[in-house]
Amino acid sequence: MNVSTRLGAYYLAYFTYAGALVPYFPLWLAAQGFGAPQIALVLAMPQVARVFAPALWGWLADHGGRQRAIVIFGAFAVCLGFATLYLVRGVTGVALVMLVLSLLAAGAMPLVEATALAATEGRAGSYGPIRLWGSIGFMLAVLGTGAWLDHHGAETVLDIVVLLSAIVCVVAFGIPARARPPEHADGERLGALLRRADVIAFFAACMCMQAAHGALYGFFSLYLEAAGYSKAATGALWTVGILAEVAVFLWLPQLMRRFSLRALLIASFICAALRFAAIAWAVDLLLVLVAAQILHAATFGSFHAASIAAVHRLFPGRVAARGQAVYSSLTYGIGGAAGTLAAGWIWEAFGAAPSFLASALLGAVGALLVAWKVRV
Repeated sequence: MNVSTRLGAYYLAYFTYAGALVPYFPLWLAAQGFGAPQIALVLAMPQVARVFAPALWGWLADHGGRQRAIVIFGAFAVCLGFATLYLVRGVTGVALVMLVLSLLAAGAMPLVEATALAATEGRAGSYGPIRLWGSIGFMLAVLGTGAWLDHHGAETVLDIVVLLSAIVCVVAFGIPARARPPEHADGERLGALLRRADVIAFFAACMCMQAAHGALYGFFSLYLEAAGYSKAATGALWTVGILAEVAVFLWLPQLMRRFSLRALLIASFICAALRFAAIAWAVDLLLVLVAAQILHAATFGSFHAASIAAVHRLFPGRVAARGQAVYSSLTYGIGGAAGTLAAGWIWEAFGAAPSFLASALLGAVGALLVAWKVRV
């Protein structure tokens, strides 16, 4: 198989696993008797791990050339970690398991992203058609798991996650070994890059976007369940978002040629503000929820593609893997952990709708940061 096919297979397997985990793992946690703050704590553990771990894995990859080995190791850590949850009960034990498996696995996806971008170097938007296989896998898992759970207990979510993560272990062996990139003659050192005002503003904006998604990834399924939607309907609403995301990745070559990364980022943040405000105010209106989910095309699809392309542009050559690792640490680590914990606290203290309104505010702040300083 060529490089694009092997990367596409990994994205398909990984995000099929993620499609069962992200929407439905909160339901498994609720079935264990955990409340909103406890669920938020457990779901924040992967984000906490991403604050520190990706930088270490990125450094090892840039200096040791062991990208594929790190990806394989991370896949097995996830599978064995979730299997451990069969033996562990209580919020402290579950949170600790999630933290450890996340620390061990945190280097995998930034390295896969860096490998995919290196493989498509010079072909504007070619990353999208590879990455869309991940969206397809996520969609299939969301639909299938939602339909399954309407006839089986939420306890079975763990079975599905362990099975799908085992498949990721197999596919990880197909990740290509990425050659060490040449040093750019005019390249800046990592520390100098991180002190630039435009880089700081870019990372701050990306942290806002991921923090804004804390309420969505942590509590959207529970929000819909409380509003009376079935698990199949919940899965269908998640799927609407993934279909929109797939469309964006298919059209990404044209989007990248027509619009600057800055324009795509600003549009994505504006859509985030609109999306989360709509979810907060209109959970009982199905058509509004469908429209809000279609905006996932921007809040994840175009944002993700534009942001990692911006990281690749801002961190060239031998700092490429570390650049993606820093992006993962700040965006998904600090931003994700803060957003998830804040969403749980706001949910408990003020209710569900205010947690999504806070997300809408973060989307607006991100748009202002990009418009103010970022030029990519």
